[in-house]
Amino acid sequence: MQTVLIANPKGGSGKTTLSTNIAGYLAAQGKRVSILDLDRQKSATEWLANRPESLPEITALNETKSANHSDWLVIDSPAGLHGKNLEHALRIARRVIIPVAPSVFDIQASYGFLRALAEQKAVIKGKISVGVVGMRMDPRTRAALTLENFVRHQSFPILAFLRETQAYVNAAFEGKSLFDLPQHLAERELEQWRFMLHWLDQPVD
Repeated sequence: MQTVLIANPKGGSGKTTLSTNIAGYLAAQGKRVSILDLDRQKSATEWLANRPESLPEITALNETKSANHSDWLVIDSPAGLHGKNLEHALRIARRVIIPVAPSVFDIQASYGFLRALAEQKAVIKGKISVGVVGMRMDPRTRAALTLENFVRHQSFPILAFLRETQAYVNAAFEGKSLFDLPQHLAERELEQWRFMLHWLDQPVD
């Protein structure tokens, strides 16, 4: 089973948006997908409850359901993930994606987290791949340039800049991801996901 952890210690960074859309992509590829919703607000769980049965199935993990029969596990982590909880999550994750919102405060709040990840033995040895996603961010903006300069010193790739758009909001209301929408409704957004999806599909040693 492949596990991807969506994490940032700061709330409101876009973790659930990334988690649900990554799960939607994987399910659309015919993978058996589970979501582990560790966030207190349980937004991913509510999203799953609204998901139409006609769409590719995504399973919610809880005390009674196991991910043993899944191809992929997507973990929507809580705000404030650090210390022992972070170490535990990294024991099962092969990929970590850090969403960063477009403000200097969010970028600064992510600094210590990225530094802590860079010091993990599994990351150093290449057993865990780490990438960063700029959320609600146009690549031509000052915030995007600041994020690029910031991440360059961490040796992690920027996987995408995802612009702010109602496509994510409207899809989420219906329990859908971008990958469940007709292509003409999400074509521009899907183009922004191209590199990140390629990164997800690459094997991790």
